[in-house]
Amino acid sequence: MTTYADSVSRPARTLTENEQRLLLKVTGQRLDGFRDHVIYSVALGAGLREHEIVALNIGDVFDEAGHARRRLRLRVFKRASEDPAPQEVMLPDLVRAKLEKLIASRRHAGEALTPDTPIFVSRLGRRLSTRQLRRAFSVWQKRCGFDRHFSFHTLRHCACTNVYRASRDIRLTQRFARHKSVLSTAIYTHPSDEELLRSVQSLIC
Repeated sequence: MTTYADSVSRPARTLTENEQRLLLKVTGQRLDGFRDHVIYSVALGAGLREHEIVALNIGDVFDEAGHARRRLRLRVFKRASEDPAPQEVMLPDLVRAKLEKLIASRRHAGEALTPDTPIFVSRLGRRLSTRQLRRAFSVWQKRCGFDRHFSFHTLRHCACTNVYRASRDIRLTQRFARHKSVLSTAIYTHPSDEELLRSVQSLIC
């Protein structure tokens, strides 16, 4: 029987740094991949879950001047209690620029964009579903030539792990991940195979 202690002691499954870069490169190079490229940038840059991403509306992300906000207050998020505190995330400038480009292209195409318009839509112009999001992620993994299959949630694990590796600050990573308990954040503190390899390569042997 797997206990909670066992689950938090295991490292989170993540893409390698090269796989993350390849995913962004392949989706960013194709016109039909830009929507998904922005989705993956949001997941990797803000650590949002799939249902949080598809729930985003124009009014959640953009101010009245049409600029993407740096700080977002989420309307939809994982709830750990009946009366959860509001959750906020910060967007990197690069992600904000990509969001602005995405919406500019939709506006140029003649779409009527209101504060309640979804940020991410299907080919039929409807709000993207989590099922469609997962299916697209599977397709792009094949196009990238990945030899392993990842769930979409893996991108959130990547984001949180990247924050910890950059900062070595578990409390900062806890805040980024929006975890109630720091124990939930512990899965992101394990060294990666890449870090182990770099250390091994530097050994006197």
